[in-house]
Amino acid sequence: MELSPSTLNRLANSIPGAGPAAGGIAYAVQTDDTLPRLAACLAVIGSTVLAIRGYRLGVRCQDATLIVRGYLRTRVIARESITGITDFPAVRWTTHQGRKRWTPITAFMTTTDEISATRLHKEHALGKLQRWARP
Repeated sequence: MELSPSTLNRLANSIPGAGPAAGGIAYAVQTDDTLPRLAACLAVIGSTVLAIRGYRLGVRCQDATLIVRGYLRTRVIARESITGITDFPAVRWTTHQGRKRWTPITAFMTTTDEISATRLHKEHALGKLQRWARP
């Protein structure tokens, strides 16, 4: 089961990377020096990766694992390790060594400024995830 935000929300999630990437491209085109152009190109690459990861934020529920894709990393959690899904939203889980962990689900975080349709979509996806995670 693949759970992700709506398309409009996915596009909004990519803005923190797309905006700086566009600025970096504009700067790289107008500068004449090599070092600033190189720095701008590296910034564009990093910003593009952030934009793509922002668009792909979400959760994949497989038979034995939960895959949480965030802005900076993707976490794979064994289903039997999950102790709960919070309303934050986050996954509470325990490692094989018994250490308690907490992984936020950035894709379904809500704010008071969101339109109701977006909030309902995220709440529905979070509900499906909570039902999947129950033992």
